[in-house]
Amino acid sequence: MRYWLETLGCPKNQVDSDKLAGTLEADGHDRAAGPQEADLVVVNTCAFIEAARQESIDTVLALSDVRRPGARLVVTGCMAERYGEELADALPEVDLVAGFGVPVTFTAKSGTHRTPVPSFDLLNLPRPAAQAPWAYVKVAEGCDRKCGFCAIPSFRGRQRSRQPADILAEVDALEVEEIVLVAQDLASYGRDRGGRRLGHRPPIETLVEAVAERVARTRLLYLYPSELSDGLIEVMGETGCPYFDLSLQHVSRPHLRRMRRWGDGERFLARIERIRTGYADAALRSSFILGYPGETEDDHDQLLAFLGEAELDWAGFFLFSPEDGTYALGLPDQVPPSLAAERLAECSELQDAVTARRRRNLVGRRLRVLVDEPGIARSHMEAPEIDGVIRVAGAPAGAWANVLVTGAEGPDLNAEVA
Repeated sequence: MRYWLETLGCPKNQVDSDKLAGTLEADGHDRAAGPQEADLVVVNTCAFIEAARQESIDTVLALSDVRRPGARLVVTGCMAERYGEELADALPEVDLVAGFGVPVTFTAKSGTHRTPVPSFDLLNLPRPAAQAPWAYVKVAEGCDRKCGFCAIPSFRGRQRSRQPADILAEVDALEVEEIVLVAQDLASYGRDRGGRRLGHRPPIETLVEAVAERVARTRLLYLYPSELSDGLIEVMGETGCPYFDLSLQHVSRPHLRRMRRWGDGERFLARIERIRTGYADAALRSSFILGYPGETEDDHDQLLAFLGEAELDWAGFFLFSPEDGTYALGLPDQVPPSLAAERLAECSELQDAVTARRRRNLVGRRLRVLVDEPGIARSHMEAPEIDGVIRVAGAPAGAWANVLVTGAEGPDLNAEVA
């Protein structure tokens, strides 16, 4: 029996798909070369914003059209968990809507329905061998924060951190050169297990050090800014991968309070200066939401000024999406979609210029890179599947190489083996 897994959304979803694939392969099933050849087609959906939900539905319908006669179509992931019965009723093409903890199998089912009985925890399922010299490892599920725009806690639940021994065993089993640690709120890892007790070192610092002893490069994604302590900055810098992915969302203090978020532009700039003072080669990424209710022209001007001063290496911009069950859904002072889109375009244009300039500044530099696939490599400054890449010939996939940067094209670099 053969399966095909289509994954949408964030790296955390990719980890879930790896776990599902590991379970299917442990049961003796093989990965198909394409959806047309599979006996089981699984779509791991995203439900973070409306655009992601529409992409998930479009993907399900497209795969339904190309699957072979008799093949089962299963929808799982965030959208299945959040809209289970509703989704099953709306998509008669689907054989099973399987929320978190529901087994995805080849077993025939009678009609389209959602199985409500949880039988396993995705966090601790086995996973297949890595297909690249790097891999995501999810260290926790859920989130304890109450950001005004985010519905994730409503269907992912409270934070549940994995035991360090389980995480390290997975790292060892993957046998890769780079591990990318992910979670909804990564820097808070372990606090639900007692890590808040007075005098205890934050568990994330201990975990990062332990992972860094096992692999050549350890990268962290999704750090809430208030948790980025001097200790964590030092630990990340000393791993040799000073890459800081800070979830800022905005910089205007009153607007962040409307978002139920911590911080302001001045505090963020101070943290960025602290990072770059200690680690001149540090790379910084963040994401921002445009058009959240109540956003004023002054708020937007503050964000533009911040982007110009902070000179982040990478940034993503997203339009506010009203989500059921969130604090923001009923807020007044909604921003017209056309105005929000204009603000997003302004931010993107400014940031694209900043990113291009910072990439050009690397021309003539020597960098140590990991070759992901023939001709494509990354230094510590580029996260996989998210940032730009370094094009270099002459080094095999999975190898480390010292390269000389010879040119820049937007977010990407050209290089040659030094």
